[in-house]
Amino acid sequence: MKEAVYISGAPAPGPDLQALLVLVARGDQDAFTEVYDMVSGSVLGLVRSVLRDPAQSEEVAQEVLVEVWRTAARFQPSRGSAMTWVLTLAHHRAVDRVRSAEASAAREHRAALLDRTPDFDEVSEQVETRLEREQVRRCLRTLSELQRQSVTLAYYRGLTYREVGELLSVPLGTIKTRLRDGLIRLRDCLGVNA
Repeated sequence: MKEAVYISGAPAPGPDLQALLVLVARGDQDAFTEVYDMVSGSVLGLVRSVLRDPAQSEEVAQEVLVEVWRTAARFQPSRGSAMTWVLTLAHHRAVDRVRSAEASAAREHRAALLDRTPDFDEVSEQVETRLEREQVRRCLRTLSELQRQSVTLAYYRGLTYREVGELLSVPLGTIKTRLRDGLIRLRDCLGVNA
């Protein structure tokens, strides 16, 4: 096992991190200050290596240290060293932040795609309209001349029955009959259910 190398010489005498965590679990603020001083640099370094963004790294490192304060009682020396526990919390929190950012970006991307997707397929709508128009033209050709003229004037030019009768010099009753018969034939030709 490797020994820790201290640049300034031997470590300062005092409680180790594990003992400090026991005190932090009891609510000792002075012990937490020492824990903070011992681990904050390592926590920030680990988080920054995962996140790369300095501002987010500082935020996540702060969240980790708050979590250490709140959950110090959960530390179990039998499962590993105190520093390993703290750095595991930091790594999990940093990875969670990356996943959250990726999920948010994916949601925004999907939402942007939905915004650009037309509500209907314009090409198929145009094709259907042309086909329907052609079918109506074909069916209009099956009508008698008076029926076709009456339907065209009434429904394509928007004239009233009376105006159609006056324009074609045909009595109003005849126009009404021709229109009714013509519309029935169109309905049958187009296959429209009444």
